[in-house]
This record gives sequence, C-alpha cells and structure tokens, in this order.
Amino acid sequence: MVRWRAGLRRAAAIPVLGLLSGAVVVLSSGTASASNAELVVDYACTGGVAETGPVNIRTTLSIPTTVSVGQPLSLDWKIGYLDGTRFGSPHFFAPQGEVSVTGNVQLTGGWEGVLQPKGSLSQAGPLQPDSQLQLPEAISDSAHTTRAAKVKVTPQTLYVDFTPPAGEVVVNDDDARVQYETGAWQNLNDRPEHQNNHHHDIHRAKDKNATASMEFTGTGIEYIAQRDFRAGRVRFYLDGEETTPAYIDASKEDDGTPTSYANKGGLTLWSLRGLPYDKYRIQVVNDEQGKWAQLDAFRVITEELTSPPPQYRATCTLVSTPVSVDVTIGGSATPTGGGTPDPTGGSTPPGNGNPPLPACSPTPTPTITPTPTATPTPTATPTPSPSPTCTNPPNQGGGGKTPVPPTPTPSKTPTSTPAAKSTPKPTITATVTVTPTRATPTTPQVTVTPKGGADTGGGSAEQPGLALAGAGSAMVFGSVLGGVTLLRRRAAHARGRK
Repeated sequence: MVRWRAGLRRAAAIPVLGLLSGAVVVLSSGTASASNAELVVDYACTGGVAETGPVNIRTTLSIPTTVSVGQPLSLDWKIGYLDGTRFGSPHFFAPQGEVSVTGNVQLTGGWEGVLQPKGSLSQAGPLQPDSQLQLPEAISDSAHTTRAAKVKVTPQTLYVDFTPPAGEVVVNDDDARVQYETGAWQNLNDRPEHQNNHHHDIHRAKDKNATASMEFTGTGIEYIAQRDFRAGRVRFYLDGEETTPAYIDASKEDDGTPTSYANKGGLTLWSLRGLPYDKYRIQVVNDEQGKWAQLDAFRVITEELTSPPPQYRATCTLVSTPVSVDVTIGGSATPTGGGTPDPTGGSTPPGNGNPPLPACSPTPTPTITPTPTATPTPTATPTPSPSPTCTNPPNQGGGGKTPVPPTPTPSKTPTSTPAAKSTPKPTITATVTVTPTRATPTTPQVTVTPKGGADTGGGSAEQPGLALAGAGSAMVFGSVLGGVTLLRRRAAHARGRK
C-alpha cells in the first residue's frame, strides 16, 4: 500500500505541473487585450502667444476602446512642447497669469457631437515680454453614456489661451516704454526720500504742449505725479482722443482750492478704469507755458477677466496624419427586433413612430389546460385561476411583445403547466479599430500603443489560454486515472503471487 501511494504521487506530479503552467498561460493571455488606445499627435501653433513663430507641441490622447452603458466616456490628453519652440508672454504681467489649453474631439457614428477637453496652469512668477509660458500637463473631458452604440472618436484642432492676472503694474518714468515725444523734459534722479517719488526720480517740463506717452495693455491706467503749487494743468489723450476726465491741475487740491504743498510726490492724480481689455496709447500733454508738467510713473490696471482675451489665442493645427478610433459602448440586450422596453410591460418599436404595443394582461385560463408531450400526470386537482400568457413572435411589429391568448386543448387528465424558460440575453462583443484617414501615410506620425499587457496577436474574441488550460486539465485527469489503474493492477498481481 505504501508503494502504491508513492507511485500514485509520482504519477500525478508531472500532470499537476502541466496544470500550473496552463494557468500561467491563461493569466498571460488574459492581459493581452488592451483597454485603451493611445494616439500620439503633433501640432503646429501660430498666432497669439505664438506670435514670434510656430510653436510645436506633442500630445498623447488616451481613448477607452470599450465602455459600459452608464459609465463615462473619458478622454485624457497629455500636452508638452515637442522641441525648443515655446509660447511667450505678450507683455509685462504680475504673477498668476493663466495658460489654458482646449481640445476638440469629434464624435461621429452612434453619437454626433464634440468633446472639449480642457486644462489650465497658473504661472508662478511675474512675466516680461516673451517670457516662456508653462503648459498644463494634461487636459480631460468626459461624456455620459446612455445607450449602446459604436462611436468614432477623432482629435482635431487645439487652442492655447493666456489670461492675464488681475492686478497692477507700475511703470516708472525712466522705463523704456515711456516716450518723451516733444518738449524739454528734465530727468531728475536721486530725489530726497521724503518727496516719496517712485524710485526717487521724476521727469519735468515747462514747455506748453510738451508730450510724454506710453503704450499699455489692460483695463485701466493711472497717472502718478507730485502735487505742487508751481505745477500746472495737463491734458490726457487715449489713442489720440481726449479722455474723461480730460485734465487735472496739480497746483490744486481735490476740491479745487490752491495747494500749499511743494514736491508732495507719489500721488495718483488722475485715473481711467473700466476699459475693455486691449492695447492702448496714453499721452500726457502740458497745457500751460511756464508751469510744471510732471511724470513720476504710470500704473497699469488689469481687472479680473471672465474669459481669455481673443488676441492671445494660439491656434494649433494637426501636423500628423488625422486618425480615428472606434469606441464600442456596450449595454444590456434589447428585445428581438431592437425594441425599447416600456415600463408598462410592452415595448416601443424602434424608429417607426408607432405607439407602444400593449402589455401582457391576465387572461382567464379554463380548468382544462394544455397537456405537454410526455409529461407525467400529477395528482393535483384542477382549479380555475387567472394566468397571464404571452408570446413574443420574432420581428413582428418592430420587435415589440404581442399578447397572444392561449388556445385550450381538451384533456381528460388535468396536468400542471410547465414553467416558462427565460431566453438568454445576447452577448455584446466590443472591438476597436484605428483607422487613418488616408490609406498609407508616407511617414507615420501617429502611433497607437495599447495598454494592459504585451500584444500576443490575438484579438479580444480569441482565448488561446482557455483552450490550453482545458487541454492541460484533460491531460492531468487522464494521466492520474491511468496511473491509478496501473498501480492497482500491480498490487492485485502481487497479492495473487503470494
């Protein structure tokens, strides 16, 4: 008996190892089916924050190839610079300017529409003209799925926007952006600290019509200068047009009384706000001969914007060959013919505009009921009872259920009605097809990389691992049974010899 058991263990050892190796194959082949398709798409961007020249970016769009009804169809789009070209700041800005990217993904087939993945990134520090702008790493969007369908997903144009931060930027009188157009303007540096001038300097002119100007971009502008009894009246022009208020007199207080101050600097004497965000040119003109026209600084105002300025938008067009991905939205099975279930128990024929077919209703069943073939006779006593009976003829009335009353068949022997069997639901098979819009691109610019495991060459409908597991299992049981039979015969032969 000991030898028999040892032989049994030896006979079973090798087939068990075969079973374990078959399980590994099942797991490996099960991971070969990809759940996402990744499209690598290159773009060239022009205009707006790409004003100095085309900016090249590379994107990777991840699209699920199968989605169950009720789950979102989510798109994730990674964004990055492709080479040394960069988006640049259009002007001087305070920190927290925002770069946003908006994608456009066309949906066709079972659905028609556009998804717009979006993402944004605030810039950490202050910006100067042509300062490099950082891009958000990814953008995303999703659509709610309500029914089974096959949808073609095609990435299209991208847009890159810049939204300036709300805030203020002070431009000093000796900044290169300030131009002294006419008149003899004195540049007075190292002013005493108690005068409170910005950067301790100021420009001053006594000639009538002496003009200083500056171009700025924002929603407002303020004029900073000294209040002084020796100063005079200056006028303001915006893009060549006289403003409101049109002038100020720095020799007077706000209430119009003459001032007694001398060199009281750092004051905001004139302000213009509430402009549409845009680029403007401000001019300060001396209106009185022999009186001081002064300029300490301009303060550029940017109020909070509800949307990015259109002049900063860069448009990114496809450099790669356009590519589409088929996404299968899988759901529960529909009745034969494609009808939609109705809450009352009937169904709605698909697309023919007819009202729902009537639901099954209880029909009185006579005491004599149909007798199935080859059914044993029960001992139960027949009693009248209502019993709803309904059949579903294939492809009639748009696939809806049509109530059909039962036809009683007389029988001398009452029998019970067999239980109805449920009809199995069809299985929905999901597939993905990546289809370039042109037959054979000269240089492949778009790659499709499946996630979830190595590509074994088998599609989602192929199951080589399961077949191998079944074959391995059959071999195991065959080998074990053969070994047991052999060992029993040997033991019986040994006992006969004794």
